[in-house]
Amino acid sequence: MNSSTRMIAWTVWLIASLFYAYQFILRVMPNVMLNDMMQRYNLDAVSFGQLSGVYYIGYSLMHLPIGMMLDRFGPKKVVPGCILLTVAGLIPLLLADHWVYPIAGRFLIGMGSTAAILGVFKIIRMIFSEQRFPRMLSLSVTIGLMGAIYGGGPVSYMREAFGYQTVIQLLALAGIILAVTTYWIVPKMEMAPQKTILSDIKEVFRNRRVILTCIFAGFMVGPLEGFADVWGTAFLKQVYGLDGALAASLPSMIFIGMCFGGPVLSFIAEKTGSYLATIIGAGAAMAACFGIFINWHLASSSLIFCFVLVGICCAYQILAIYKASTYVRPQVAGLTTAVANMIIMIFGYVIHALMGVIIHASGGPAVSKALFYGTLVIPLALFLGTIGFTVLFKREKEQRFEGEKT
Repeated sequence: MNSSTRMIAWTVWLIASLFYAYQFILRVMPNVMLNDMMQRYNLDAVSFGQLSGVYYIGYSLMHLPIGMMLDRFGPKKVVPGCILLTVAGLIPLLLADHWVYPIAGRFLIGMGSTAAILGVFKIIRMIFSEQRFPRMLSLSVTIGLMGAIYGGGPVSYMREAFGYQTVIQLLALAGIILAVTTYWIVPKMEMAPQKTILSDIKEVFRNRRVILTCIFAGFMVGPLEGFADVWGTAFLKQVYGLDGALAASLPSMIFIGMCFGGPVLSFIAEKTGSYLATIIGAGAAMAACFGIFINWHLASSSLIFCFVLVGICCAYQILAIYKASTYVRPQVAGLTTAVANMIIMIFGYVIHALMGVIIHASGGPAVSKALFYGTLVIPLALFLGTIGFTVLFKREKEQRFEGEKT
């Protein structure tokens, strides 16, 4: 790889990583602006759960189309277009007075955000060697999660200082600048289309171990995509009685923990020789943390420790996606990662919607008891996911033992 090619590789990777950070800010935005949105559009907890969760429907549905578009057209055209799609999704929050339009906008944001992580996957696998894949992916995840971190406390401060509409305008402007910069900097790269994409998709979806791995991993997304993304701030305000700034910033500790979680869990998995056992341990730790801080009133310092530990364990997703890719031929490993991420993210909507229904039925987000019951969904789902991975681990161990006997 000469210097020019190396510059192209790093530039394209950095742009995709910055977009990954940008979409994370948009993803956690409802967490900070919960009260503003509920008051302006007169939403109850069910409707707000739908508004927050519809992001994951758009995000999940576009995985296969965006993946194929990246294969055919390359990142120069696809990534800027998807960035502009997320900007378009912000417009209803500025102009519309009926909640249906922000829901449509949230759907557009989810659709456009798909190109961020898939762009990172594609660019790393396309340009860098397989040996550098974990290192580059960890760097991209760290950059992206910084967006999630700054989607909490600092954005909450700007909202209080300038109003939530000004914050949305600034985010839209940042998106336009990022899209133009992406199209200007990223060179055109000829991409060979996949001629057997339909048969490859069938191969992945018919693989029982891949689908079960994705489903069980989906059960475990609650801490990141249910609590940290949306309901965490409201829970800490009502149940713990924390002030707005502290309640908005504490869930960001989960994202900080996940910044280090990828290397930590990968190291543990390599040392123990079992990715499934590491995922099981992460799920059990997250369930224990949620069980403790939901049922006992912890000090802020203890909450920080608990959230950082949960964040580290949230990196189980990287291990689960990698594990799913080992169940298929190397030729469809990239497609499998897209399918795995898609299925896992669908559960983000399920968690949001289910929590919203329970909170609404129990009195609404202003009632601490309602938030308590709604948040209980997360440890229960973590328990189910951990049990599922335990069953997979036992079956894989039995199959390995039978193979050694023969």
